[in-house]
Amino acid sequence: MADEAEDAILAYLKDNDEISNSAKFAQDFGFGHDEIVNVIRRLHGFRFVDAQDIRRERWVLTEEGKTYAAVGSPEFQLFSTVPPEGIAREELQKKLDPAVYKIGCQQAIKNKWVEMAKTHVSRKVQHADDIVKNLLLRIQNDEAVNQEDIDALKRRKLIIQQVWKGNSVRKGPEYAPKRKRPATDLTRENLQRGDWKELEFKEYNFSAKGQPVEGGHLHPLLKVRRQVQTIFLNMGFEEMPTNNYVESSFWNFDALFQPQQHPARDSHDTFFLKVPSSTKMLPEDYVERVKEIHESGGYQSRGYGYDWKREEANKNLLRTHTTAVSSRMLYALAQKPFAPKKYYSIDRVFRNEAVDRTHLAEFHQIEGLICDRGLTLGDLIGVLHDFFSRLGMSKLRFKPAYNPYTEPSMEIFSYHEGFKKWVEVGNSGMFRPEMLLPMGLPEDVRVIAWGLSLERPTMILYGIDNIRDLFGPKVDLGLIKRNPICRLGL
Repeated sequence: MADEAEDAILAYLKDNDEISNSAKFAQDFGFGHDEIVNVIRRLHGFRFVDAQDIRRERWVLTEEGKTYAAVGSPEFQLFSTVPPEGIAREELQKKLDPAVYKIGCQQAIKNKWVEMAKTHVSRKVQHADDIVKNLLLRIQNDEAVNQEDIDALKRRKLIIQQVWKGNSVRKGPEYAPKRKRPATDLTRENLQRGDWKELEFKEYNFSAKGQPVEGGHLHPLLKVRRQVQTIFLNMGFEEMPTNNYVESSFWNFDALFQPQQHPARDSHDTFFLKVPSSTKMLPEDYVERVKEIHESGGYQSRGYGYDWKREEANKNLLRTHTTAVSSRMLYALAQKPFAPKKYYSIDRVFRNEAVDRTHLAEFHQIEGLICDRGLTLGDLIGVLHDFFSRLGMSKLRFKPAYNPYTEPSMEIFSYHEGFKKWVEVGNSGMFRPEMLLPMGLPEDVRVIAWGLSLERPTMILYGIDNIRDLFGPKVDLGLIKRNPICRLGL
């Protein structure tokens, strides 16, 4: 059928200068308009014809408009149903369709055709013209209608604008009454018959792009994770083993000098395991020292003064922060002759939180810590400036905060040039002596640490405002394919 349409177009142009309207041509010769348009585009590509786009806009009736054009507008139907002597409202309502009655009342009152009393409807005029129906019929017949009437019908959703697209066509530089189709393949039959000598072959387009190759794509979280990991390694940090999602309450809370009645330890905030519900592997001498610091204090601390329970410390949970790994690493470090260390981790943690556009029940935490003699808050601030500047965040502010296991503690804010405001990007502090000294670390050893989520900077870097579009089952795979390999700078 396409070949017949092509032959018809070329034959018509042999005796005529122009096809002025592709739609009329399609109708006259019995082709579909879409088919003719596709053929014109192909011939235009081969320069057999020159095609010009035609765009026409016209108003057409909606289904509601077609109904009113056939039976009359609701206001005229209502007016015609009201006899000269008037009619009871209840009786009038029975005679009309509910939608016709509702719209008809509004428009007839607006036109001052009828008067609606509480129980009675009467005519205010004895004759009315159905202007709406007349306008709809004129539009249906492609007759001109002034803009004010168009706007009124459009507000009532009785008409919509329809855009028609077509082509006008003239002969092109390569025009011929018949297009000789170039061969695209040299076949065995061509060689056997010998007709390959007369064949005209289609030219190869060496500039054409091939089909995009499907391959693996890194998730934005993995890209930013790799950037952060590279920053830590360049700063001389070594990675902590974070392969245990299940942790005991002891390492997750108690070793960090977090009291057992702290709200974070409630089941509303933490996922506790049913099986196995408790751990059996804790260093007993260290457990006793932690119990003592909680109950009665030590190292110039008063402790919390409560009855510390071993069964609470034994409870297994999904770790709520990677600081549980930090406590294990610092304890292991204290069992050997002291040597300064820089540790980092980037891994998943779990919180029993309500899921919304900025919170999930699981997310990734970035954590860094430095353990050395004589460290101060000034060292922490200096390291934070160095770390965040490598992430592209050079403007930092710090706000005092509270954490059970750090003192002093600071929230970290960075100025976001896109949002034009200060944005919280992390938390930091110096681990308390009540946490470090029971481990066995020397008294002059200090540990500075900071943490932030991986999701928040990733959302800022990639312009994502709903965390469920970044992580979870609703992630758009197209987002992963389209995003750049590397994004630095907030």
